[in-house]
Amino acid sequence: MSEIALFGAVEIGLVYALVAIGVFLSFRILDFPDLTVDGSFPLGAAVCAVLLIAGVNPWLASLAAALAGAAAGLVTALLNVRFKILHLLASILTMIALFSVNLRVMGRPNVALLMQDTVLTPFYGLGIPDHVVRPLVVLVIVAVVAALLARFLASEFGLAMRATGVNARMARAQGIDTDAHVYAGIALSNALCGLAGALFAQTNGFADVTTGIGTIVVGLAAVIVGETVLPARRLALMLVGCVAGSILYRLAVQFALSADAIGLQASDLNLVTALLVAVALILPRLKAKAGARKTGGSVAPSGRAAK
Repeated sequence: MSEIALFGAVEIGLVYALVAIGVFLSFRILDFPDLTVDGSFPLGAAVCAVLLIAGVNPWLASLAAALAGAAAGLVTALLNVRFKILHLLASILTMIALFSVNLRVMGRPNVALLMQDTVLTPFYGLGIPDHVVRPLVVLVIVAVVAALLARFLASEFGLAMRATGVNARMARAQGIDTDAHVYAGIALSNALCGLAGALFAQTNGFADVTTGIGTIVVGLAAVIVGETVLPARRLALMLVGCVAGSILYRLAVQFALSADAIGLQASDLNLVTALLVAVALILPRLKAKAGARKTGGSVAPSGRAAK
C-alpha cells in the first residue's frame, strides 16, 4: 500500500470517527438503535456542498450541516417519543424520507466541489504534502469534538442523559425528564454525523446522495472494534476507542483491497465491509469464550461469561 493510500485511509477513518462517536452516543449512551445516520450523513454533505457553491464560509457551511443533521435526529426522536413509534422503525422512516430531502437540497444526485474553498484550503501551501494536511486537520477537528463531548457527558445534563440510557424508568423516578434527554441525545448524535458528512464532502471534493448507504454499519463496526482493542470504562477512553476503531477499520479495508494475493477489487468494498463487521462482532464472543475457559465458566448467549 502506497503512502498516499495509507494517509487516505487514515483520513477517511477520521471522518467516519465522528460517525462512530455519534453511533456510540445513540447506541451505547442512550440505548437507542438509530438508523437515521444513513440519511443524516449525506444530508450534511448536501447542505455543506450547496452552501459552499453559494459562497458561504466553509466553517459556517459545516455548522449548518451539523444543524441539519440535528434536525433529522429531532424528527426521529419526535416520532419515537411523541408518537410512540418504535425507535428502529422511526429512524428507518426518517432515513427513507431524507433520501428525497437530499435530492431536493442538491437539486441533482451529486455536486462537485473541486474548485471551492473548504476548511482545508488555508492549510495548503505550508510546505506539508496535501495528503498529510487533510488527515491532520480532520484529526484536530475530531479531537476537539471528542473533548467537548466528553466534557458534556460529564456535566449534570450529560449524566442525566447517561442515566436515561441505563434505566429510563429509574431516571424518571429521580425526576429526570427522559424525553428531553432523548431529544437532545439523538439530535447531537445526528449532528455529529451531519458534520462528518460535511467533512467528507470537503475532503473528497463532492457530495452524493448515495454516500450514506451503509454508514450505520461502518459506525457500528468502528465502535465494536474500538471496544475490542481498547476496552475501558472511562468515558474519555471509550471515545478514544471509537476514533481508533474507525481508523483501524478503514486501514483494514484498505489493506484488504490493496493485497494483490487476495485478488479483491474496488467493487468488492461492500463484501469486505460485511466480512470485517462480521469479524468485529465475532471477536468479542471468542474473547469471552477464551476467558470462560480460563475461569472454568460458560458463555451466556449474549457473549458474557457466566458460572
